[in-house]
Amino acid sequence: MDLGDQGFQPLAALLPRLRLALAGQGEVSFSAPDPDLGLGLYAGEAVPGGRHRSWLVWAEVAEALGAHLLTPERLAGGRVQVRLRRSGAVARFGSDYGAGSEFGRIDKLEDPSTLLGLVQALRRTLPPPGGRILALGVGSGRELQALDWAAGGPHGCEVVGLDKDASALAQAQQRYPDYRFAVQDVQQLGPDWGRFDLILSLSLLQSPGVQIDPLLRTLRSQHLTARGSLVLGFPNVGYSGGELSYGARMRNFAQPDLSLLMADVAQVRRFLHKHGFKVFVTGKHEVFVTALPANSATPPVCLPGKPDTL
Repeated sequence: MDLGDQGFQPLAALLPRLRLALAGQGEVSFSAPDPDLGLGLYAGEAVPGGRHRSWLVWAEVAEALGAHLLTPERLAGGRVQVRLRRSGAVARFGSDYGAGSEFGRIDKLEDPSTLLGLVQALRRTLPPPGGRILALGVGSGRELQALDWAAGGPHGCEVVGLDKDASALAQAQQRYPDYRFAVQDVQQLGPDWGRFDLILSLSLLQSPGVQIDPLLRTLRSQHLTARGSLVLGFPNVGYSGGELSYGARMRNFAQPDLSLLMADVAQVRRFLHKHGFKVFVTGKHEVFVTALPANSATPPVCLPGKPDTL
């Protein structure tokens, strides 16, 4: 469905029209000023032929409407044809996180904000070669690639990865034959695993059945060295039609509701502060809580002299 020229419409008038067209036709197009011609302007500022909006704005419009932003067409007279197509239903992963599952298809390190956020968190916390790293809820191990990227090369640490799903761990073992992986319920961690210089856990603490306070107490008292650090990730994203969108999703809510996420992050931050850690909260689609011993120097988050690194 082609809505024609929408270059002068305020966003508050345009969004309902786009939503209605997507609901009825599944795809909609319209013309607007070329974003390249308004670089440096704020969204909505006047340009010849309408209002300036960057491609980032149009991408967020698509995300807000549950649509894909298709490849645009450049038109004559400094205009473009913006095209949106309705995406699929919001993904509900249930309890299957193993190899071959819908969740198992997701590579979080293909999301720029998650990739850069994780690498920076690891640069603050990565132990020197010979240290020990514990990865909880490691799944198929894709995110462990960030360890080498954070170190600027092979990190040289011993890595132990734990998860409840044997099929996912089999994939992780194929990826990293030198690491140790084992089936383990993190709620039943025992002291036999020893102590670690870094504990890494992404998208685990909000999983069904995981009790945050008891797990944190166990990790601190039984599995962390005196100089050990933690990087804990909390998902802040939904998935639809193969794409992610910002914000924790709740049933019957049209927009993200961050209340549970903020409560859990605050709970973890409060616990770690109470027990002598410096805590940083960073990230976007994955919110990272990074904790270092309070008396430790805070390392830089970039590698000096290596501008070509992440």
